[in-house]
Amino acid sequence: MKRHARVDLGMQRTPLELLPSLSKELNVRLFVKRDDCLSFALGGNKIRQLEYYLGPAKDMQADTVLITGAVQSNFVRLCAAACRKLGWHPIVQLEKRVPNDNENYKSSGNVLLNNMLGAEVHYFDEGEDEAAADANLDVLADRLSKQGKKPYVIHLGVEHLPLGALGYALAAAEVFLQFKNQGNMPDHIVIPSGSGLTHAGFLCGARAIGWDVKVHGICVRRNKEAQISRITGRAKEIDKMLDRMGNVRPDDIHVSDSVLAPGYGQLNADVKEAIKMAAHHEGLLLDPVYSGRAFAGLVSLVRDRTIAKNETVTFIHTGGLAALFAYQDDLASMH
Repeated sequence: MKRHARVDLGMQRTPLELLPSLSKELNVRLFVKRDDCLSFALGGNKIRQLEYYLGPAKDMQADTVLITGAVQSNFVRLCAAACRKLGWHPIVQLEKRVPNDNENYKSSGNVLLNNMLGAEVHYFDEGEDEAAADANLDVLADRLSKQGKKPYVIHLGVEHLPLGALGYALAAAEVFLQFKNQGNMPDHIVIPSGSGLTHAGFLCGARAIGWDVKVHGICVRRNKEAQISRITGRAKEIDKMLDRMGNVRPDDIHVSDSVLAPGYGQLNADVKEAIKMAAHHEGLLLDPVYSGRAFAGLVSLVRDRTIAKNETVTFIHTGGLAALFAYQDDLASMH
């Protein structure tokens, strides 16, 4: 891979663990890639992405970084923490994507941590409009530039290059080598699919090293058709960044929206069951928005036999555990 600007957030290789109790429960050989253990500001997959998103900010000697995300966004929280580590001022824009007026949702979890980190917080009402959310950050950045600041905007919409996906292209190689050292390989990877950078980045990275493992993206925000289109487009861009044009084919893209309803950031019976199952069988904590829904998707793939009995599966745990406290009223009945 050609050089892309990158900052060092102290990231180290995360564990790959066999889950024996869940393996028995689901009749598969189940591993988990513990990116929830990335040891910075409560961890999570966005650390891998931020190392590449913030590389250009360092090159331009920025003093302020702006990012947008949902009210309980892990990306926003980790960006604020990274800014503090690197000596920059964080400005976070919280989008009202989720119809949730619960006081815990509005003030606990990641919101609490943003405040502890001293982030400057703005709110944005047009939650599902990525282009508008990015454009509003540009307006804020323009004002800062006129005040003599050096702002850098992390654009997350499809109109902008998916730099953060490079972190998961490398993660694919990391997982491949961990399995190779054990002397076996998984048949399936199961991963959350939201912005598409973690999913498409992992898929492109796997194909770039000749690894043909099936990568299943579990929809957390959009339906299957919309997400396939998104992953297809993002994969083309990532392949280009990796100098591997045509690396990912249409039949490489596997997406499931079987556990998406009623929508982003909203719990359903399948997600609650998955969170409870992981906690009760393995002491493994999952969040309600990404990892819990992705694990519910994995269970669904096992039950509909897309993943066959005794096959080897790796679940990519993307973290997000701070959000558990924002959803505590919804989860209080899990005993």
